[in-house]
Amino acid sequence: MKFVLKALNKFFEFSGNKNKRKFYFSIVLGVALAFLEALRIPASFVMIRGVLDENVTNSHIMASAGIMLFSIIVSIIVKNRSTMLQTEGGYETCANKRIEIAEHMRYLPMGYFNSNSLGYITSVTTNTMESMADVATRVVMMTTQGFLATLLIAIMMLFFDYRIGLIVLVGFGVYLMVNSVLQKKAGSMVHQKDAADSNLVDVILEYIQGMAEIKAYSIVGETNKKLSKAIEECEKMNFGLEVKCIPLMTVQNFITKMLGVLICIVSLYLYTNNSMELSICMMMLVCSFMLYASLDTAGNFSTLLRHVEAGVDKANKILNLETMDVAGMDIQPKNYDIEFENVEFSYEKRKIIDGVSLHLKEGTTTAIVGPSGGGKTTLCNLMARFWDVQKGSVKLGGVDVKKYSIDSLMKNFSFVFQRVYLFEDTIANNIRFGQPEASMEQVIDAAKKACCHDFILKLPNGYDTIIGEGGASLSGGEKQRISIARAIMKDAPIIILDEATANVDPENEKDLVKAIDALTKEKTIIMIAHRLKTVRNADNILVVDQGKIVEQGKHEQLIQQNGIYKRFINTRELAVGWKL
Repeated sequence: MKFVLKALNKFFEFSGNKNKRKFYFSIVLGVALAFLEALRIPASFVMIRGVLDENVTNSHIMASAGIMLFSIIVSIIVKNRSTMLQTEGGYETCANKRIEIAEHMRYLPMGYFNSNSLGYITSVTTNTMESMADVATRVVMMTTQGFLATLLIAIMMLFFDYRIGLIVLVGFGVYLMVNSVLQKKAGSMVHQKDAADSNLVDVILEYIQGMAEIKAYSIVGETNKKLSKAIEECEKMNFGLEVKCIPLMTVQNFITKMLGVLICIVSLYLYTNNSMELSICMMMLVCSFMLYASLDTAGNFSTLLRHVEAGVDKANKILNLETMDVAGMDIQPKNYDIEFENVEFSYEKRKIIDGVSLHLKEGTTTAIVGPSGGGKTTLCNLMARFWDVQKGSVKLGGVDVKKYSIDSLMKNFSFVFQRVYLFEDTIANNIRFGQPEASMEQVIDAAKKACCHDFILKLPNGYDTIIGEGGASLSGGEKQRISIARAIMKDAPIIILDEATANVDPENEKDLVKAIDALTKEKTIIMIAHRLKTVRNADNILVVDQGKIVEQGKHEQLIQQNGIYKRFINTRELAVGWKL
């Protein structure tokens, strides 16, 4: 019983103040409901007493029928209200927690998403929350009402005959002991089952997202083995949980049935020995059936409390993750200069940025080049505070980025990533993502500047065409240009381009370069680029290797040095010179 109360309290705290009040009120109504159902005992007693005394009068009939009718009608009203409160509380809790998790993840360091499986987050926000919305409501309702009804019936029986009442209380105690062992057995496997469920979601997502590679490299068999193994593991865990719980559930159910039988035997024994009136004996026989029906319901549903508790723990595991300090101020920078002062940053145990200091002036174009894994993308992420530095400081307009609120900081940056993500929505809504209130005329103007207006008009529903999740229904170049239109719409003063043209086909490259020119006009630009033209024309070039800026300057200066940049240029010129 201690675990049941603990698990219920944990869920109530998880549900928030508004929904917690709904659950508490529903429990109060549950007590009233149990009392109303228990009223059938004195109502039955009145009739039984009258029949046995051969003195059934209209007043007996009216009193018994009145109590019964009152009990039934009010029970229906109370049960309906209690069910509605718990249903609303369950669904609102899970809906609110999905939103809360999404909001919380906005302020987590990007490193969390690199080191944690997408399957886990997906499993918590979909399967876990969906299960809790359905299961938690019924568990709370059936468990609380079942135990309360049993307790009130036991008290009522104690009032009629203390000997039978004591048998009921002792039997109830034995039942709770078995139920406690059952809870422990279920608890030992619930977390393993949840891990298997999360792994299955992870493997399915990987299978779907990697379908092109699976077909291209003919690795269907190997991938199927991994998927089959995850399914088998999930099946094994679910089956194992049932196998562990069924014997104890059988014992639990056996106790309730035997308790009813014992009440009947003892009541008849006491009656035959003239220690109990016949009317009370018959009442005890009726109560024995009412008793184990309520107890069975409570016991069977109480085993699911472990799932509810595990669901709460999984959601809280994400919500308790330490966020970056986002309690900043809404600041309008006096300029858009970006400064790094002796910045150090490590991911886990590997140092990515090592003592970097730099000053990027407003309105200039900075190209970042260097070997793969040298820290180019991390530098850009630190500017926009996707991660927090471990040492030193990053400043925008002379103010440490940590002093900005996240929203006021993000207003200053637009991003065009190498890998573009578009949402499953209309093209118009994807473009106005950074400015939801934008008119259709503004959307079209941004699309024209990004060179995507023409191909959008050729789509079935134009700007109202729903694109697949992730932009799956568009080509790479088309997605890239829509992401540029989105950035143009946001009109932020600082543009970060992370190898935006790296994976674009030649047919789209011309339009894409034109779109980027429209986006970056009169802006502060930071680009990670491998294109000779964009690198040569940059106002400042940073050569990053092993977390340090090893060379810095304009193209003409760096080409004179016999360093990484010169080798980079020579390699690109050699590649351009290739002919078929």
